[in-house]
Formats: sequence, structure tokens, C-alpha cells
Amino acid sequence: MTPFHPPHPGGPGRPIAATALDASMASIFEVLYCRRCRRGVNVRTNHGSIVEYLHAAEQRGERFDHRPDPAPVTEIPDPLIECDFCSAPEAAWVYRCADQRTDIHRITAQVVGVSDYRDRHRAARARRTDTEHAVTQAWGERWSTCGDCANLIEARDLFGLIRRVVDAMPPKLTQGKHLIRTRGHLYDTYSTMFATLASGRGRITPGHPLGIWPDDKPEERAP
Repeated sequence: MTPFHPPHPGGPGRPIAATALDASMASIFEVLYCRRCRRGVNVRTNHGSIVEYLHAAEQRGERFDHRPDPAPVTEIPDPLIECDFCSAPEAAWVYRCADQRTDIHRITAQVVGVSDYRDRHRAARARRTDTEHAVTQAWGERWSTCGDCANLIEARDLFGLIRRVVDAMPPKLTQGKHLIRTRGHLYDTYSTMFATLASGRGRITPGHPLGIWPDDKPEERAP
């Protein structure tokens, strides 16, 4: 697979109104997992159509030797449910918030000074950078968490959660200028999640990858 590069968000994650979606977007809001490795899958779209599936762990810098083969998590036997924040194995809880998305832009042109380019070549400072919309990252409404990340969410400790996630990331995403970009991206995404969290949380158990919620009826809990 092509090495992952962290996204360049064009703005903070924002909730998506369900009424604004058409049928082609429906699968975006399913919880998807890969049939091959049984790990989580994220979705990217462009102009309302799915253009790319990524293993969720790729968003945190991990590499895979295969492309995702997505299916709803309820169709995956014994899915490997990891924390969507720090990647810890055996997530324990599920939280729900408003669906949100992040626009990702790519650089189309850079303008540099002639003398600066002559002296520094590729290290020349850009006087202007032009970008265009590339894809939209769809995050969905459900977030699986380990016990430690869940404690930070319960305490509404946004910066503590960001710090924990950054500490779990590979150095290539957290060294030098990458740290500022990564922390800013996490702040945009997680602050929106915190602001729209639904009450309660679901307990992940065998046979219940979407969690058992306090308001579930007993018959809905049967595997």
C-alpha cells in the first residue's frame, strides 16, 4: 500500500445533517471492518461518492500489506476492535456523537521568489500556496475506546486525550513541525466529538461489537 501521509484538513470536523445525504452515502455511516484482517476501516469521499477505504490504523501511521475489504462489523466473525484513539487492543466502550467530516486539500501550486529559489532550490520558502479539495474524511458517529481513553472522555479531558493519542503515534507523525499539525488535527476532530457526545455509552462484549447500551431491550442484547 502507498505509505500514509497525514491529512491536511481544510477546516475542523463538522456534523453532517442526515437530511443532506443521499443513498450513495448510506454505507459511510455503517461501522466497517476489513474481511481480511478483521480490523476497522474508514471511508473517504469526493462529491458524495466513496473514493477510498483506509484501515483506521493507517490514520495513526500504521502500514498494511493489503487494501481493505470492507463489510459491516456485524458481518465480521470475532472482529478485532481496537481503540479508535490510541489503538490499544480490546476496546471496552462505544461512544456516539454527531456524524462529522473533514475536508482534505492537496497542493496544486506554490509560488517562490526567483532569488530564493536560486539560492535554496527546493528549500525555498513559498510566498503563496494554492490548494484544491481532494477528498472528505468521513469519521462516522461511533467511537470505540479502551478503558483509559474512556476515562479521559468521561472527564471531558480533551487535552489529556490528545496527549495520550499523540504519545501512541509513531515518531514520523509527531516530530518537529508534524507535531503541531497532528495536534491541531486531533483538536479539531475531538473537540467536535466532545461537543456532540450523546448521553450514555455502550459496553463492548463478545457478539456485541456495537456495544450494549443502557436503553437496549433485553431481547436486543441476545447474540
